Amino acid sequence: MSTTRSSLSTAEIASQPVCWSRAVEALPQHTSALPRPGERVAVVGCGTSWFMAQAYAVLRESGGHGETHAFAASEFPEERGYDRILAITRSGTTTEVLDLLDRVRGLAPTTAITAAPTTPVTKAADAVVVLDFADEESVVQTRFATTALVLLRAHLESDGMLPAGVRTVAEAVEDARRALAEPLAPAWLCAGQITFLGAGWTYGLALEAALKMREAAGAWTEAYPAMEYRHGPISVAGPGRLVWGFGSLPAGLVDDIEQTGGTPVAASQDAAGDLDPLADLIRAQRLAVATADARGLDADRPRNLTRSVVLGARDA
Repeated sequence: MSTTRSSLSTAEIASQPVCWSRAVEALPQHTSALPRPGERVAVVGCGTSWFMAQAYAVLRESGGHGETHAFAASEFPEERGYDRILAITRSGTTTEVLDLLDRVRGLAPTTAITAAPTTPVTKAADAVVVLDFADEESVVQTRFATTALVLLRAHLESDGMLPAGVRTVAEAVEDARRALAEPLAPAWLCAGQITFLGAGWTYGLALEAALKMREAAGAWTEAYPAMEYRHGPISVAGPGRLVWGFGSLPAGLVDDIEQTGGTPVAASQDAAGDLDPLADLIRAQRLAVATADARGLDADRPRNLTRSVVLGARDA
């Protein structure tokens, strides 16, 4: 198996504990640009950024910070009123995000979180949070997305509004180091299919994990809310297939999966010990790269993908 084919992704994944800590250190200079308590907020993005938006929306609203909805930028319901629109875009050039920010200009304050300080989004949004230290060379997003979510999570924590049961960012950073050090189980690399499950804010992480496996390795992956798994998706479970839960799997589900011959995976139930769900996403990222390498693919430059989706004349 090659260990160097996807070297950019490997290095960027490994840098996440450092990036997360830097995001916490940078929080004071960005607080004024982030959603205020009580604001009705829409969070938008595309692809990975949309999944991070979903995770943050649940964390913010369930923590009591204010009503929060997440949308793919292309599906934003402009007839709704919001106190603030928060856009997440690594490249700062994504067509759907820029078009949306243009259309809502003057209707509500807008903030963009980006890795690129000299791109069109810095002029399209009213306020900009730049996380350039988390930018990436790889086409596949890993550290920027998680670092953006850590910044937003740290903001909730600083206001005392993390939901019950969600770990502090400092604890998540330590868990991230463990997620990087723990060997991947050989059976995971041989899996013919993986279904990722989440609940609440971790459903967005499940969607992102499935996307990483598809992007980097062309793997057959799916993602569902954990309690929905029995309502149809369990039909694909079987020998050589994984069901990966972010956090603990629902009561009885491990037995149900094992009865199919499938393999349940949850950080609370395996050798890694209990991990923060965002740290567990690092394990899924690592698996995506390792699977790509095993298949002779380059996870840094997946087929049919580019760093940013820029549509012709921004009107396609």
